Amino acid sequence: MARLSEEVKTFIVQRLACYDTPQQVADAVREEFGLDVDRRQVQTYDPERTGKKPSAKWCAIFEATRKKFLEEIDAIPIANKAVRLRRLDRMAREAERRGNYVLTAQLLEQAAKETGGVYTNRRELTGRDGGPIETRDTSLDNLTDAELAALAREIAESFETHRGGSA
Repeated sequence: MARLSEEVKTFIVQRLACYDTPQQVADAVREEFGLDVDRRQVQTYDPERTGKKPSAKWCAIFEATRKKFLEEIDAIPIANKAVRLRRLDRMAREAERRGNYVLTAQLLEQAAKETGGVYTNRRELTGRDGGPIETRDTSLDNLTDAELAALAREIAESFETHRGGSA
């Protein structure tokens, strides 16, 4: 196993605390630091795994990072927008790297939907024969006294009909 700097160890612990898998962390270390780290070595910094626990220092960093992460999001990772966006970002970068632009576009669209309204597939609604939708003013403010009285009678008659005519 390669000897890791404090910076790399901290990076590993923090990524694990944010629910990244050991393989995802190993890949991120390779990308960020240019180091090849085996996922089994990454696992040694995860206090939630079974077996020998990391030192108290790494457990404390893990717990502090996890607490901060969860305070910012819901406790269920996949149900949380931040986690979904992070995963979508990772997938989109990989799809683009592989030249799969259709999948990349779909993932970008999904990410935009996750952010709420950045992407919209707006459809214009029209009335009959493509014309404007007819609306009518339902405000009682514009009715005359006679129209209000007639409306009140209709409501009373309707009420009596639905109650079976008994008062």
